[in-house]
Amino acid sequence: MKSSGQTSTVLGRKLGAELLRLRDAAGRKQQEASDVLSATPSKVVKMERGWVPVRDPDIKALYEFYGGNDPGALEALLRLARLDRERRKAKGWWGFVSESSPLSQYIAMEDAATNIRSWELSFVPGLFQTAEYTRALVVGHGEWEDPEEVEPIVEVRQKRQQRIHGERPVELYAVVWEAALRQLVGGSEVMRRQLTHVLEVAELPHVRLQVLPFRAGSHPCATGPYQILSFAESEAIDVIYTDTISAALWVENEEESAKYRRYFEHTSRLSLSQHDSLRLINDIRQGI
Repeated sequence: MKSSGQTSTVLGRKLGAELLRLRDAAGRKQQEASDVLSATPSKVVKMERGWVPVRDPDIKALYEFYGGNDPGALEALLRLARLDRERRKAKGWWGFVSESSPLSQYIAMEDAATNIRSWELSFVPGLFQTAEYTRALVVGHGEWEDPEEVEPIVEVRQKRQQRIHGERPVELYAVVWEAALRQLVGGSEVMRRQLTHVLEVAELPHVRLQVLPFRAGSHPCATGPYQILSFAESEAIDVIYTDTISAALWVENEEESAKYRRYFEHTSRLSLSQHDSLRLINDIRQGI
């Protein structure tokens, strides 16, 4: 994870990989890129491997040198770089009060992850949600009522599901408290269709779903939901995401990540097997 005292972050590696892709597509060498920046080739190496924060002027110079001409694509790179710089300043723990920044970071990390473990107390996990269920959740939240505000949120969540239905599906392991499956979000018909969809997604070979039943009693994950995102690099630290009413929290720290993993494993052992979980979900669906 480190080189010359610098730390490779998930967002930094994602940004670096995109810069490397652009350089390769343009047929440019690292020496040429370093000349544009009036720097050494080692700086370009560190940027492309996510070892160092990248300044906006350097991104703009390289993007132009590589022949880029899409303002939207450039802005996406600059936004990713800004997020990465903010993360590095916080040294492992990050709290946010806005809605947009945590979501932007989560989508970026979810896209890079190879394995996601999700613990959910109150709702069906996002990657399992139907559009109408998400819409009912958003409207029920109370903060958004205008369709022009609601529908973009629904569309983003549906697009995120490409991570389990696309060409490179993520390994998804979800544990859900029974209450989340019994809460009639959107009414009986919406919930019945949602549970049908859950059963269908759970049959995918790269998806594992367990239900923590009411009868399980006390468990270590009772304090709130969270996701554990893992990545392909052997040296990469698992990243934890959890949120509250007013803030989102990221953890990218080996000791703390290990604690969340232990809690998830303990709670999964208290949960029903996948076979019994799907049978319970079907029973709930039929009883609605």
